[in-house]
Amino acid sequence: MGSDRRWFWLTLALSSATITGLIFAISELVEMRFFQHVDEVTLHYLYLSRSVISSLVLAFWAAWFVLRERRANELQLLRSNERFRGILETTPGAVVLYDRDLRVREWNASAKRLYGYSAEEAAGQELPTVPVEKRPEVGDLLGRIHEGCPVLDLETQRQAKDGSMVDVQLSLLPFTEYGERMFLEVTQGIRERIRLRQKLLELEKLTTMGAMAAGTAHHLNTPLAAMLLRLRMVRERITDAEVTSDLAQLETSLRFCQQFVRRLLDFSRRPEIEKRPESLRATLESVISFLSPQLLEKRIRLKAELDGLNGIKVMADHNQMEALFLVFLSNAVDAVVTGGEVSIAGSRVSDDRVELQIADNGCGMDGTNLEHVFEPFFTTKPPGKGTGLGLAIAQNILREHGGTVHFESARGRGTMAYIVLPTIAKATAGVNA
Repeated sequence: MGSDRRWFWLTLALSSATITGLIFAISELVEMRFFQHVDEVTLHYLYLSRSVISSLVLAFWAAWFVLRERRANELQLLRSNERFRGILETTPGAVVLYDRDLRVREWNASAKRLYGYSAEEAAGQELPTVPVEKRPEVGDLLGRIHEGCPVLDLETQRQAKDGSMVDVQLSLLPFTEYGERMFLEVTQGIRERIRLRQKLLELEKLTTMGAMAAGTAHHLNTPLAAMLLRLRMVRERITDAEVTSDLAQLETSLRFCQQFVRRLLDFSRRPEIEKRPESLRATLESVISFLSPQLLEKRIRLKAELDGLNGIKVMADHNQMEALFLVFLSNAVDAVVTGGEVSIAGSRVSDDRVELQIADNGCGMDGTNLEHVFEPFFTTKPPGKGTGLGLAIAQNILREHGGTVHFESARGRGTMAYIVLPTIAKATAGVNA
């Protein structure tokens, strides 16, 4: 900058000297050509006129030269400012410049998108994104800056205009303007990164659990088979009809456990699907029976209106159908409080389609959660109560069987699941084709 200024004054001085020399040379030529024999008074006025003309020309030249340079500098400054504003506004990170009193000086478009405050709302105000509980942290960060230690890529939280907390990655750097010490804060939203990291941790835990489950299944398979064998031997010796019915129910539950163990053993590979004609009512009753201890424990009122399913069969894998209904009914049971209500109903909606409705009067879900219910590892249950895999698995089962599902739910008003499956005629046609 100093070098440019020196060149400017040197150019002005040289050009002024050149103009002065030119004026005096022209004046001498005119004097020698036209005023050789004039008296001294006339010569005096000629010299005076030459000096005045030289001064005026130099004054106009210097003024034009300086104004031209000023306009060029102003244009360059304007372009530089526009470039700076353009870079600031298009920067993907939220850029906030504030002074030592946390008064906002700059606020870019990314900050508006991330926090909800416009530049006009934030300018001149105390930094609005720092909640009360984070003030000590900000004080510590400013202290680190004063000690000459920049803060880079710190994961923390900031507060948006709507009061929600935003997970951010923050960098804080010192900034000096006209001798005033200020602070440049650049943040990026990392909500998705944290969510992905949590999912990866859950996946790691599930992988470990899968390895443990496979080992456990090997140990459980043998005693389950022995229990089933002994149960059949007991049934053959007992003639009491009521006891025989209870033993048959117990055998069904044990077979369900045995199938579950086999699924654990097949955890690392995709088992083949064996589709056969399956009675929806019988499958639902089997799952309800399996869940009866949970229903009794929470004193849940179960309304099962299954008469509409009489005679309706679907071409399906028996184990997958049980797993499908177990997911939906387990979610309904988990959603209601003690003494709540779960209802199941079903009926044919067309010649080749049947619809099942599974409803509960539990906590329900808002629209945001409904958009993500089929994503793997997404769950609204508290930690330790769910993996977030149930509905993702259920959706895959429905796709493999030509079915669909959609939900109706509202926060605090319960949830209704509508499950549609092709009946035996359409399923059989698809298989034959």
